[in-house]
Amino acid sequence: MKETFLIKKRIQSIDILRGLVIIVMALDHTRDYFHSDAMIFAPLDLAKTTVPLFFTRWITHFCAPAFMFLAGTSAFLVGLRKTKKELSFFLLTRGLWLIFLELTFLNFGWTFNIHFPFFALGVIWALGVSMIVLSFLHYLPYSVILGIGILLVGGHNLLDSFHIPGNSFNSFIWSVLHDPTFANESNQLIIKDRAVIVDYPVLPWIGVIALGYCFGNLYKPDMDDRTRIKKLLILGSVAIFLFILLRFLNVYGDPRPWLTQKSTVFTILSWLKVTKYPPSLQFILLTVGTGILFLAVAEKYLDIFGKAIIRIGRVPMFFYLAHIYLIHTLALFAAKFSGYNWNDMISRKPLIPVINGYGFPLAMVYLVWLIVILLLYPLCKWYDDYKSRQKKWWLSYL
Repeated sequence: MKETFLIKKRIQSIDILRGLVIIVMALDHTRDYFHSDAMIFAPLDLAKTTVPLFFTRWITHFCAPAFMFLAGTSAFLVGLRKTKKELSFFLLTRGLWLIFLELTFLNFGWTFNIHFPFFALGVIWALGVSMIVLSFLHYLPYSVILGIGILLVGGHNLLDSFHIPGNSFNSFIWSVLHDPTFANESNQLIIKDRAVIVDYPVLPWIGVIALGYCFGNLYKPDMDDRTRIKKLLILGSVAIFLFILLRFLNVYGDPRPWLTQKSTVFTILSWLKVTKYPPSLQFILLTVGTGILFLAVAEKYLDIFGKAIIRIGRVPMFFYLAHIYLIHTLALFAAKFSGYNWNDMISRKPLIPVINGYGFPLAMVYLVWLIVILLLYPLCKWYDDYKSRQKKWWLSYL
């Protein structure tokens, strides 16, 4: 009985974090389609942003790393009840399935363009590739997987100055590994007049999922509650300490060092503005470290965070797939209401449609975000109940 309770409790704490980050992720995507400034400048541009807008975007930085890290942890937990071969097959096939979803269902959801004028390789693509790599990595000894994770996360910034210009196949492969092309059209691979855009290079993300897999050892049934929470607090604190140390040194761990700005507040913003594409060492230390600390708190105070977040956290992929379509559909109505045409919200160039003069204040973005969550929660609850009742193998792929 005690062992069953512990497993259930651990799953709840992980689901709380997973649910929270996926909800916060929806805020960023709502901003993409509804905020007036989203059509003009990047929210982290310190020359143009405001403090509320900066933090609206910055808080969503915690989503992708937590999602990727917990995917590795979940793989470890799945492996407790599967053979090595079974886990390898599951990770390989689910990774291929996620890549397929990114190229088809999600690319259409972002654009609503049946002609698919471009293909964006985003976070689901990176998760799929990372799962495929993990399907082979998990055969290695624990210490080797941990070493590979540390090496990729801690050392990939040594490659920041290396670039392969042009849109050749070699430059594309390097983009897939480490050099994103969404902001550099000259480096985008062109296939039959369609650009292939790399938003999420996979090298550091493979490191994150590998570390998440090793992290799963803390959730084995024989791990004592107090021991685990103590280790979570130590790991999270060490990661945050290393982030603060590296940030103050301002030498390594992020390709864009912080600079003194026009005011103390904006200097702090510069200090917090770590690089996500690809995720720098400092970015990963901050986001994953915070996530680990949150897990310790969530496990101790489960009831405070509520069962609603757990419901969403149990079906994060279902929420992710649905929220893109819902937000984009609401944006169609918003554009029409604002005096524009429906087809103005159909993307022809990467990634979000740009409509001159369209958009709403930041407060409206938060209101729409709340509406999105309220609309999706009943669907997530229904799907979570359906998964619990049916126990069909294919449900584990969503």
